[in-house]
Amino acid sequence: MKNKILTNAAELFLNYGFKSITMDDISNHLGISKKTIYQHFENKTKLVEAVTMHVFENISCGISDICSSKKNPIEEIFDIKQFVMEHLKDEKSSPQYQLQKYYPKIFSTLKKKQFEIMQKCVVENLNRGIELGLYRKTLDINFISRIYFHCMTILKDNELFPLNHFSMNTLMNNYLEYHLRGICTEKGLLTLNKFINNQS
Repeated sequence: MKNKILTNAAELFLNYGFKSITMDDISNHLGISKKTIYQHFENKTKLVEAVTMHVFENISCGISDICSSKKNPIEEIFDIKQFVMEHLKDEKSSPQYQLQKYYPKIFSTLKKKQFEIMQKCVVENLNRGIELGLYRKTLDINFISRIYFHCMTILKDNELFPLNHFSMNTLMNNYLEYHLRGICTEKGLLTLNKFINNQS
């Protein structure tokens, strides 16, 4: 039952936002009493925390699987973006923004965990891209991996990039192209252009 509550609550939170969905909404959606939910989660904050970590773990496992396949580093970046977008419902309810606003402690914990995972993945991607001649050898990997994380995070700022003006998918694609054009060699740019043309 606990896992069922987590899965369904995650679906509702990602679709409608952490603030909008109440415990009543979750119990009605599941067809169970609120008492049943409270047997597993002390309050809404505890449920939000559990859902956040549940979603994070699922996404982290998926990203690790993509990275372990050792595919073309440029293609890998877009594959990870696509995977994350699918699991976050295209972020149409700005879940991370709402988490930061209404549950700052949970957001802070999540951000640290996200940084650890993304840092490892991006550093490996950069090193492999350099080895394959797709990325420039002169790159400061520590700097780029950190600025990459910061930029990906800031895209989710609903005040800076309101979703009624910017689609999250478009924002992500634009940023990834911006990032890659700044680090690619001529060989890498040929690969990137070919990949973009095949996607359009």
